[in-house]
This record gives sequence, structure tokens and C-alpha cells, in this order.
Amino acid sequence: MKQPAIDNKELILALEELEKEKGIKKEYLLESIETALVTAYKRNFDSLENVKVEMDKKTGATHVYSLRKVMKRVNDKETQINIKEAQKINPDFKEGDMVETEIVPRDFGRIAAQTAKQVIIQKLREAEREIIFTEFNDRKGEIVSGLIQKADSNIVVMDLGKLEGVMPAKEQIPTEHYHVNDKIKGYVLDVEKGSKGAPQVIVSRSHPDFVRKLLEFEIPEIYEGVIEIKSVSRDAGYRSKVAVFSPDPNIDPVGSCVGQKGVRIQNVINELHGEKIDVIEWNEDPSIYIAASLLPAQILAVDIKEEEKFAQVIVPDDQLSLAIGKSGQNARLAARLTNWKIDIKSETQFREMLMNAQQETPTQAE
Repeated sequence: MKQPAIDNKELILALEELEKEKGIKKEYLLESIETALVTAYKRNFDSLENVKVEMDKKTGATHVYSLRKVMKRVNDKETQINIKEAQKINPDFKEGDMVETEIVPRDFGRIAAQTAKQVIIQKLREAEREIIFTEFNDRKGEIVSGLIQKADSNIVVMDLGKLEGVMPAKEQIPTEHYHVNDKIKGYVLDVEKGSKGAPQVIVSRSHPDFVRKLLEFEIPEIYEGVIEIKSVSRDAGYRSKVAVFSPDPNIDPVGSCVGQKGVRIQNVINELHGEKIDVIEWNEDPSIYIAASLLPAQILAVDIKEEEKFAQVIVPDDQLSLAIGKSGQNARLAARLTNWKIDIKSETQFREMLMNAQQETPTQAE
């Protein structure tokens, strides 16, 4: 005789409402509740038997079935049934079949209601986390603002409203000092799922694209595509080089970015707490481009080897230290900006190099 099922029409109505409001499929929630109810049954009734729980999609009626495998010799009465007993239920049963017997455990309705509530709360949290994850994942490469909640030498944690932003030490600007409750901007580098499933935004202030995005924000011509940022190289906290280009010959890309009396670029410098920014004009001719990349140094000549992407640069004697920069910074940033290997020589060094080369060349025999 079929046992009465545990009814819960209110649950189905609640699940249907959640599907409309939150977009969580009713069938998905029902499957999750059924799986959780199997665990709840075994835990609450200290049972080792195999059970299956099914919920009616229309009425919410909960059916619990004991599952036993048909065997000629029974070793475990909770999970197995003798073939003769099974055939009393249905003569067609044979060894290896599974017999389902519906049961109504005492007080299981209360347990089922509690379990369903817990599952729904859990799935709602997961769905909200997924929505936030998707929202911020779509914002990769953008700038966000937030209040600092925690700041030390290893990590800065920002409150971004719906979730936390984390700025590891390597993404911080080494010359900056961060304090709790300070409002700062950062570049969304990545979005990850944390250990508890909560999304976590990885924020950077040292990434070259942070400078790119700040310029885009401050300079309408870049945002509108009239001026293009071709490349950015950066020594965060100290100096950045930005190569810009406009296909419109009537537009001065460098002047537009710097602004009248430097007001446009100054807003970006202020956000970066004094980091110097060299804006240079990109040119498809590598000789011209490499010469510009080494500004503010004056360049006498650039000899390029296209196949090797190598450039030999000659500068006046008094410009050598400026071209190389402190600790090689200017030359290093120029190489990153242009993606060329750059060797800088003073005029005197270059002449000595040529003389040495001539002396080492053997005289051709007559």
C-alpha cells in the first residue's frame, strides 16, 4: 500500500516566486533540496540504508523511498532484499534489480522544512555571489573606487560596496602609503572566487593600464578614439612613458594629452601622487619612435637592425646620463615602450668603438 507523502504547497509557491525574482530555476532548487534531504534523513535517523527522496514539482509532496538491491543471499538487510521477498512485491524482479519501498519517517516533515529552508538560503547566497562575480568580471580593465578597510605592507583591502577589493603588495605603488578609511582608485586586474565562494576583486595601482585608464578618463579625445594610446611603460611611483597617436593630422596628440599649461596630465600625476609622465608621439618609423621614447634626452642618430629589433642610439656626450636615466630607468622604460632592444652610446664612445673596430679589422693581403 502506498504511504501518504509529506505535502508542502507553500514551498513550491516560494520556489516559483524565487524563480521570477532571482532567476534561480525551480527544478534546480528542488534537485538540491532532494539531495540535501537524503543526507538529512541519514543523519537524523542514524540510518545506513540507501534512500531516495523525490519532490512533486506541482504540490511539493515529498516521497521517501528505501532502496534495496535484489540478492539471492542477503548480507545487509538495510541495503539488500532476498529475491523471494522481492518477487512477492513484483514477480518480475530478478537478481540485481533495485526495489523501491516508500516510507514516511516519523517527524520528517519538520526536518524536511528546515532542510529546504537551509538549502534555499544557501542557493540564494550562491546566486547573489554569482551575479556579483559576473558583474565585476565584466568590469575587468576598468577603474573602481573604494574605502580602505585594512592596510599593511602585504595587502590592502578595499570596500567596493558589494564586495571586497584586494590589492597585494606587488600591485601597490611602492612610494605610496595607505591608511584605513582613505578613498582610493584602483584598476580591476582580475576577479576570483575566494575559498568560501565569495567573489574577490584583485585591484592594482601599479599596472601600466591603470595609467592608460586614468588618461582615458581625463582626456575626452582618448575616450572617443580620436587619439589612440599605442603603448605604456611604467616604473610605478616614479615614471611612466606613454606613446600616443592620432590619424587626424590636424590633432596634436601630445599637446591634447598634456593640456593647456599641463592641466590635463597634472590631474593624472596628482592621482599617482607625483609620478612623472612622459607623453611622446608614436611613429611607424622605428628610428623616429625610438628617438622620441628617450625624451627628454636629445638624440643624434638611431641605427636600427629590423630583424633583431635592435637599435644603436647615439647621443651628445652631455646627454648620455639623461638618456640612460637614473639606474637606467629612462632607457629601460623606452625599451619597454617601443619593444626594441636599445643600446645608448655617447658621441665619444661611438667614435672610439668605430676606431677599435677599424684597428681590429685585418688588412687584406695583396
